[in-house]
Amino acid sequence: MFTPADHDFMARALELAAQGLTTTTPNPRVGAVVVREGRVVGEGWHRRAGEPHAELLALAQAGGQARGATVYLTLEPCSHFGRTPPCVDALIDARVGRVVAAMEDPNPRVNGRGLERLRAAGIDVRCGLLEQEARELNIGFVSRMSRELPWVRLKVAASLDGGTALRNGRSQWITGEAARTDGHAWRSRACAILTGIGTVRDDDPELTVRLVPTTRQPLRVLVDSRLEVDLDAKLLHAGGPVLVVCAIDNPDKEQELRDRGCEIIKLANAAGKVDLPALMRELARREINELHVEAGARLNASLVREGCVDELLVYLAPSLLGDAAGMFALPPLDDLAGRIPLVFRSADRVGDDLRIVARFAGRD
Repeated sequence: MFTPADHDFMARALELAAQGLTTTTPNPRVGAVVVREGRVVGEGWHRRAGEPHAELLALAQAGGQARGATVYLTLEPCSHFGRTPPCVDALIDARVGRVVAAMEDPNPRVNGRGLERLRAAGIDVRCGLLEQEARELNIGFVSRMSRELPWVRLKVAASLDGGTALRNGRSQWITGEAARTDGHAWRSRACAILTGIGTVRDDDPELTVRLVPTTRQPLRVLVDSRLEVDLDAKLLHAGGPVLVVCAIDNPDKEQELRDRGCEIIKLANAAGKVDLPALMRELARREINELHVEAGARLNASLVREGCVDELLVYLAPSLLGDAAGMFALPPLDDLAGRIPLVFRSADRVGDDLRIVARFAGRD
C-alpha cells in the first residue's frame, strides 16, 4: 500500500511537525510535505494556534506545482472553521492528486470527515502511514479528544534505591545537570505543570521552564486543599498564569491570591481533599493536552491511586540514599497480585543518570 518513498516523505512530515513540540498548544503538532514527481516542492508545519496550518504553508510554498501532487500529512486535514478556514478546501482548490495522512483526526468535529470530503472530490486518499509515530507526537491532543482528559506525565528524580529526598527534606540535587536540563525540556512541551502544597512548602520551586529555550511558560497548577500556600512562595511570583485548586472556602486568602494574579477554583471530594479526577476533567476543558506533574510522594500516590497518571518519567541517579523519602506513598501490599503493572517505553542514559519512561498498563 505504501512505498519506501512514501515512508521517507512521511518521516520528513513528522520531523516538521515536531518543530511545533512546544508551541502549538492547544492545537496538535502537524507537518505537511508536497511532492511532485518524486521531488519536494512544498513544506510546512503548524507553529501556534491562530496561525496558518501546515497544509496551507506547504501549499503556498508549492504554488502551481501542487496540482496533481501528493501531499503527506501527519494528521487528517481539518474540515471545519476554527481559528482558520478548513484545510480540506485548500487541498481541493489546489487540485492535488493524492493525500497520504498518518492518522485520522480524533477531534469529533473532524474524525474522518476531512478524508471523506477529499475522496468525494476525486482525490486519492490513503491513511495509516507511520500512524503510531504520529499518535505519539500528539499523545496529549489524542487523549483530550478521545478521553476528555489530558495525558498526564509524572516526573520524579531518585537515587537507584528509590530515594527522592533525605529525611531532613534535602533533595537538591539528586540527579545531575544533564538530567535536570532534560527535565526542563519535558516541562516545555507540556501545557501545564502540576504540583502540591507539600512540594511548595518543602522546596519552594518556581516550576518554570528555564534550562532550555522556550517561547511560552506552561500554566502552573497548585493542588492546595486548605489554601495553605505562603504568599511569598516563588511559584506565585515567577510570572505567568497560576491556577490554585482548593477544597475549602477562604475568601480572604482567595482574594490575596487573586491580588497576586492567581485563579482559584474549588473542587472538593467527599474526604475534603481536592477531587483529582474532576481536576483532570477541568484541565481538559481548559484545553490542556499534556500535564506534567512534579510533586511529592503523597500527591504522587493519590494521583496514581485515583487513576489519573498515564506515564512515568523517572530519572535515576547512580547513588544510594538509604533511609529516605520515596517516590510514592502507597500503602503496603499483602500480595504481589496487587502490584500496579507498568510497561517500559524507553531507558536512556542522560549524562550520568538514567531516564526511564514507563506507562501504566493499558495506556498505550
